[in-house]
Amino acid sequence: MTTSDVEAGEEVITGRSGRAALIPPPAAKPSVRARINRFLGDQIAAQTLRWRLWTPVAFGAGCATYFAFRTEPALWPLLVFAGVASGVWLIGRRRHLARVWSLLLLMLGCFSLGLAAAKLRTDAVAAPIAPALERPTVIEGWVVDVDSPGSAGPRVIIAPVRIRGLAPEQTPVRIRATVRDADPPEPGQAIRLFAILNPPPAPASPGAYDFGRTAFFQRIGGVAFSLDGTRPAVLPEAPWRLRLVMRINTLRFDLAKRIVARQGERAGGVAAAMTTGHEAWLDPAEVDVMRDSGLAHILSISGLHMAVVGGFAFFLVRFLVALWPGLALRVSGKKVAALAGLLAVGTYLVVSGAPPPAERAAVTASIAFLAILLDRQAITMHALAVAAFVVLLLQPEAIVTPGFQMSFAATAALVALVEAWPRRPREISAPWPILAVQRAGAWIGAAVLASLVAGAATGPFAMQHFNRSAMYGLAANLATAPLSDFIIMPMLALGALLEPVGLGAPFLWLASKGIEVMLAIGEGVAGLPGAVRTIASAPDIVLPVAFLGVLFCCLWRGPLRWLGLPLACAVLIWPRATPPDLWIGDGGLQAAWVEDGRATVVRPGVRQFAVDVWTRRRGLKAVERPVEGWTCGRFSCAPRASGPVALWWGRRAPTAEQLDGLCRSASVVSVRTVVSSLPSSCAGKLVLDGLDYARGGAVELKREGPAAENRWRALWVSDVRGERPWSRYGDAEGQ
Repeated sequence: MTTSDVEAGEEVITGRSGRAALIPPPAAKPSVRARINRFLGDQIAAQTLRWRLWTPVAFGAGCATYFAFRTEPALWPLLVFAGVASGVWLIGRRRHLARVWSLLLLMLGCFSLGLAAAKLRTDAVAAPIAPALERPTVIEGWVVDVDSPGSAGPRVIIAPVRIRGLAPEQTPVRIRATVRDADPPEPGQAIRLFAILNPPPAPASPGAYDFGRTAFFQRIGGVAFSLDGTRPAVLPEAPWRLRLVMRINTLRFDLAKRIVARQGERAGGVAAAMTTGHEAWLDPAEVDVMRDSGLAHILSISGLHMAVVGGFAFFLVRFLVALWPGLALRVSGKKVAALAGLLAVGTYLVVSGAPPPAERAAVTASIAFLAILLDRQAITMHALAVAAFVVLLLQPEAIVTPGFQMSFAATAALVALVEAWPRRPREISAPWPILAVQRAGAWIGAAVLASLVAGAATGPFAMQHFNRSAMYGLAANLATAPLSDFIIMPMLALGALLEPVGLGAPFLWLASKGIEVMLAIGEGVAGLPGAVRTIASAPDIVLPVAFLGVLFCCLWRGPLRWLGLPLACAVLIWPRATPPDLWIGDGGLQAAWVEDGRATVVRPGVRQFAVDVWTRRRGLKAVERPVEGWTCGRFSCAPRASGPVALWWGRRAPTAEQLDGLCRSASVVSVRTVVSSLPSSCAGKLVLDGLDYARGGAVELKREGPAAENRWRALWVSDVRGERPWSRYGDAEGQ
């Protein structure tokens, strides 16, 4: 070997034989940039089969964008947009467009389809909305179902046949009526009531939850408050579809009454709510306890209940098939059990009254059982994505509801946990005491981790929507999970199934004992110091950011998923805006002013729900107005010296003298009725009347500049709500 044969940097060594050998130089260490590029390339390559999971996210984003509009869009531009976007994606796919562009076009197509689906759904459910009538009216109709009671008494859902003062084309499809009867009328009864009729309520404050929008998609076009007891009515025969619905609801209500009779009102009220969805026997104090302890989700039929009922039926049937060797050798026990699970989910959906949360849960559970029938894995992120797509296709409005957001966030987090959970090797010939300890420890660890993950995933939505956090909710849920999953729900399912033939007593008795223990745990947890913490709502844009962060943590595979963690915590860490100086409720019936972090309520006990919603959203503590220094009567309340606000809530307009006194006492004057003229003392004062509330709803006022200038910036509910189909109704009373 000559010197010319050796490249620069190579080393020549000579062995014992005297023969020379070349040792190549060490490979050059890749640069930091090269390593980062390689890492990112590996991370993106790992998502090859995960990109399709983002299609329901894009579809849901289109649905949410539709509901964020301030004015109602026309249908044809959305259909054109959806057609063009979908067509461009299909063309690009046929022409083998680069993958990155194909994915972007796919997401754009799903987004456009979400917009169009939400608009089509809105047009499909559109129905008349009752105006706010000046005087009480007579309502005649069929009782469709018994609704959850309100603060004013029992409530029923009515299919009105005739409403005095409204033409047939103005009559709502359904109304929710608060009745004065000690025992509410039952489904299927024809009733007549003398009541005050209003449209569904607007949000209690700007940005608060819109109950009117929820009522719109349930085709509830009005709320009525009965002034006396209901009376029987003679009505023409109801349509067959309505008769079928009322018949099913009659059977449901009869079952609920039998459950309450078996268990008593305390445990039976909870059991009826968990079985048939009827909350007529729930004690409000018990509901508050369950809410403060973080157990309120058990009372409403949702994914947990569907999973327990469907899973119980699945494992029970699979066990029974395995006990019959001849049958087990001829049929697939797993598929037979999946069919039984589908049947159980469908039956439970009917028994529960098919509320929207139960429908969504039934869709998700049904897709899991269908996956088993198709020899697919039941619990996967792809199955969850299909379920989300189906739910949003059927109910695009679900995207803006807390139930959907919390349910799918928790489920996605749990499925992601299952995907990341390490597979332990199976023990061989281990002593049973060791196995028992290991299995118990693994089960406890899995339960704690699952509760932590689900709680973390749903936390942003609970903070933003409900403005409360149950500080000991994890402990309460861990303590009650075995009860609800293995005793209460299975025994209620068997008891409800056998009660019509008189054999449900032992199962319902066992379920009642479990409920009593659950309520005791809830009371103990709720009674702990600092059990509930109130958290002010963040700006509206923050919740979508948090939702995206939660989904990124769940859907992305690899360590980069933790980039979504700061986004998921956005609701918790985002700075809150300064609360307004004054809030006046819808119609000017209630008001509160802010001072030193407290909201002083002008009329304690009036429209208390609206007061609670507003104070929680702003992170304020509500206190009652002091008695001294105020002059309050039957129709008005005003400070004796100069104060922040004076209210007139009488149905008749105040006289000039009365209005003069109100203006002299406060810088802001609220009048429920329309004011035609103002006295000179109202110069420089902010006077809001019935026309303002009819156009805007509730209002938040923030002072600008020195107090002497009395300049205010107003944010009305209508500014946030916009002009949408669910916000259109007749003239407000007093006009």
